[in-house]
Amino acid sequence: MESIECTRGCPNTSKINEDLVKDDFTPSKLGTKEYWDDAYQRELQTFKDIGDVGEIWFGEESMDRVLRWMEEEEIPEDAAILDIGTGNGVLLVELAKSGYTNLTGIDYSAASVKLARSVLQTEDFSNVEVKEVDFLSCSGELSDFDVCIDKGTFDAISLNPENTEEGKACYIQSLRGALKEEGLFIITSCNWTKEQLLQMFSQGFDFVKELPTPRFQFGGKTGNSVTAIIFKRLH
Repeated sequence: MESIECTRGCPNTSKINEDLVKDDFTPSKLGTKEYWDDAYQRELQTFKDIGDVGEIWFGEESMDRVLRWMEEEEIPEDAAILDIGTGNGVLLVELAKSGYTNLTGIDYSAASVKLARSVLQTEDFSNVEVKEVDFLSCSGELSDFDVCIDKGTFDAISLNPENTEEGKACYIQSLRGALKEEGLFIITSCNWTKEQLLQMFSQGFDFVKELPTPRFQFGGKTGNSVTAIIFKRLH
């Protein structure tokens, strides 16, 4: 498959609420393409050597949580589903095993795409489409999806040391373009709380549900280590 090349730039994007997001956490190498290129190149070599698919972002429970909700909501098996930042493609494998037939994965790392295709082929799901795409730079290239799933990609964008606010605004614009009207967006985050995600995705999206995630207690306070939210794209 040919990779999609786009020109970065998001005109007319609204500014994220700075008071909400500033100083929540500091920028990190986890937000850079160079980090993920190196990480997935190592994981690709490990997969070739010993068949280990590498890290499952947020663990298997995070995938099971999403799949259970999709089953409960009776998402059609032929629904067009986009995995944003597919990584090693394991979520695509689990979706395919659950019977979903119209799957697409994207990642801006070429090594990730090679790894995901290799993992899918090993599982006999080579018909699943995986593309090398920078989600922030592909206005109009991705469209008409019924469901978009993000498990850590928005977190990584939020950690980028450069143009962080622009990146978040570009992400939201690209998401609106990728989803059909009333399409569903499922996001899992370890950086943002429910309230912050509701604020950041308030323009063009409606809150549907928060999925239950593990809770912890520390210093007399209770919280969630991971947040999982369902949104619906508005007109």
